Amino acid sequence: MDFTTFWGQMTSNPLLFMAIVLTLGVILVNGWTDAPNAIATCVVTRCMSARAAILMSAVFNFAGVFVMSRISPAVVDTITKMVDFGGNEIPGSPENEKAIIALSAALFAIVVWATAAWMFGIPTSESHALIAGLTGGALAVHNSLRGVNGGEWIKVVYGLGISLILGFVVGWCVCKIVVLLFKNVHRRKTEKFFRGAQIVGAASMSFMHGAQDGLKFMGVIYLCTLIISGKSTSGAALDMPIWIVALCSIIMALGTSLGGKKIIKSVGMDMVKLEKYQGFSADISASICLLLSSVFGIPVSTTHAKTTAIMGVGAVKRISAINFSVVKEMLVAWILTFPGCGLLAFVFAKIFMMIFL
Repeated sequence: MDFTTFWGQMTSNPLLFMAIVLTLGVILVNGWTDAPNAIATCVVTRCMSARAAILMSAVFNFAGVFVMSRISPAVVDTITKMVDFGGNEIPGSPENEKAIIALSAALFAIVVWATAAWMFGIPTSESHALIAGLTGGALAVHNSLRGVNGGEWIKVVYGLGISLILGFVVGWCVCKIVVLLFKNVHRRKTEKFFRGAQIVGAASMSFMHGAQDGLKFMGVIYLCTLIISGKSTSGAALDMPIWIVALCSIIMALGTSLGGKKIIKSVGMDMVKLEKYQGFSADISASICLLLSSVFGIPVSTTHAKTTAIMGVGAVKRISAINFSVVKEMLVAWILTFPGCGLLAFVFAKIFMMIFL
């Protein structure tokens, strides 16, 4: 579907207009609340000022969405086929409208959940909120598990394990290698190198954040185009228009530019006190995990990848370097996201369908 046709459909259908606005709102909130994780270590180790790091992150988030969508849009395919909102009826029919309403409710739930987490400075995962919200909305439409594609949804479970375990392991290994390589070099001589290296690491994390999270939200807009067309949302072939890529890239970059100092403090300062070489190790480790996941189409949490990489880096020096009270707070937020945001989306979908149908 070209942009002109999409715009015409959106402006003539208030429900669809609301769904698109909410989708763009979720992308904006993600860039605002989740992207700061990518630059947290770079800021707290004083390699860059918060303002400069945020602007750099905005640019590389844009690049990540654009480049990865051209190279390997497998994550978009997973999100598109993970749930089925129905709507594969004549555009404008009651079933079609129900699908749009449920999708709008799911997106509204995600915005509410993510904003509440930001207010408390908790780096909860918008990726998991997205998956939970879409699932809750699809369940509300069908009143059963028929709206969930188990074969695609299981990739989410894989992603949860990968981002938790692989992030820690790779973080520990990379940091250990860095320590061994520089063990005979005077610490003062390494300062300049790691200052520059950490900026490179933060840029790579921002790029991969766009590549992972940007593609997830592109999948949501693509779901909207499928519903407009009256096509099934659980088995359509991927044909990503360039205007969707550009739109997601711009909105995520804008959200990132708004900042997120509370989350920078939670991730980069409260959990582990980092030195420059540790910050570099954490950024590179998380970037590696996100790259592998993106190529194989596994939707993982950038927050999980970064925070567990930081924990792995901190564990190289000593386990006690990790502030486990902060880790516990994050884990509670992550564990609550699936049932919490999913239930919120289910309830909102039922309420929205009662009001608008």
